[in-house]
Amino acid sequence: MSIIERGKAVLRRYENEMKLEFVSKSNNEAFARITVAAFASQLDPTIEELADIKTAVSEAVTNCIIHGYEKGEGMIQIIAKIREQTLEIEISDHGKGIEDIELARKPLYTSKPNLERSGMGFTIMENFMDEMQIESVVGMGTKVTMKKKISMPEEEKEQKEESILA
Repeated sequence: MSIIERGKAVLRRYENEMKLEFVSKSNNEAFARITVAAFASQLDPTIEELADIKTAVSEAVTNCIIHGYEKGEGMIQIIAKIREQTLEIEISDHGKGIEDIELARKPLYTSKPNLERSGMGFTIMENFMDEMQIESVVGMGTKVTMKKKISMPEEEKEQKEESILA
């Protein structure tokens, strides 16, 4: 599969891809969650899989707003890709970055106890998704990449098995 980019064919590694960018306001968190869920719906996820994706996106976006930009505003970018029944989501900011990623990943750790944060954001993302990776540079921002394998509907599995056996 290829796409045309500035007059030349480019090989695309994903079946589908979307990009979304929005201001780091808390009322945009629901917009991000619903948009990614709508994009993921083409994989025909179960209600539980969809809820997992929405929760993980919500946690990542909230982290960008509260920790990345603190009291200021900036842009949050989401790139979602689909390949072979797997949804990959990258959520990034250009905020203050994370000084100690390993410490930030620990359950119940929060750098904002005065805001009554639970310190479970990364733990929730890890538990609701199949894979999670965090990249961060202090003063430049953070990118969280998450992957979720979506189970294939039974009907589709049977059709695939039949075509293999034929």
